[in-house]
Amino acid sequence: MKVIKVTPRGFCVGVISALQIAVDAAYDSTLPRPIYILGNIVHNRFISNSLKRLGLITIEDKSKTRLELLDTIATGTVIFTAHGVSDEVINQAKAKGLHFINATCKYVHKTNDYIKEKIASGYDIIYIGKKNHPEPEGAVGINPKKVHLVENTHDLQKLLIRNEKIAITNQTTMSFWDVEELAKLIKKTYPKAEFLNETCSATQVRQEAILKKAIHADVTIVVGDPLSNNTNKLAHISETRANTKAYRIENVEDINPEWFKDCKTVAVTSGASTPTAITSEVIAFLENFVYRDNNTHYQKSTLNLENILPKLK
Repeated sequence: MKVIKVTPRGFCVGVISALQIAVDAAYDSTLPRPIYILGNIVHNRFISNSLKRLGLITIEDKSKTRLELLDTIATGTVIFTAHGVSDEVINQAKAKGLHFINATCKYVHKTNDYIKEKIASGYDIIYIGKKNHPEPEGAVGINPKKVHLVENTHDLQKLLIRNEKIAITNQTTMSFWDVEELAKLIKKTYPKAEFLNETCSATQVRQEAILKKAIHADVTIVVGDPLSNNTNKLAHISETRANTKAYRIENVEDINPEWFKDCKTVAVTSGASTPTAITSEVIAFLENFVYRDNNTHYQKSTLNLENILPKLK
């Protein structure tokens, strides 16, 4: 079976930076202990488990906001994740006397700064993003009365903004094309709205790459965590824009041989928070896969998935 290794794939600059910050903190004996991470540093459970081995404590509860999670921390150091947090969270950390380290991705910082500038100039913000995701939570938290989260057309129909000054922007890991299409619909209702697509460059080039390569494949495999929005968007783009069936897996053990019954070519990519070693193991497995040979159908990972951090230290 032919394997198309889609590039670029795997860690983006923002993820590498966040992981470096977390690892450095783990080895910094001057930092107040314990050291907490407010939510998953990036959306990959293998990475989170590896950081736990270094003594970092991840505080995660999907039913709670970052501010509510912060309430569970009394002392020590807290690391804010690559997804960003609102100023309210930062101010609360200061008020609690916590030492904090901000690992927010530079692209998320850029979007949030743009939102603040526009609000200061009298604008309302329509923010295209995914509900219950930490990045939009941080953006909306800048000013909940002025930042309006829209995920789909249903949300748009419920929106009522009387301000003539409106700016449209978005979560950095959204599908570039989905954002463009929803923005066009928004501008039909609010024709004077200004639009700035803030899909980050790393996300966009990965999306463009899967679109170009998946059209030449029978099946697409996307390696990444189920909570990773950029990972899920890669699978979505393969299916909706390249018309190639896609399967998201966490590692080689999730592969179902029946996916490849009539497959001659498979495209492989991975989310921006997926360790290279995991994707490389998937690629090696697929290169040796033969549907008619049951001996090639299953493989236990030979990686130490509890310690899968790249060599950052």
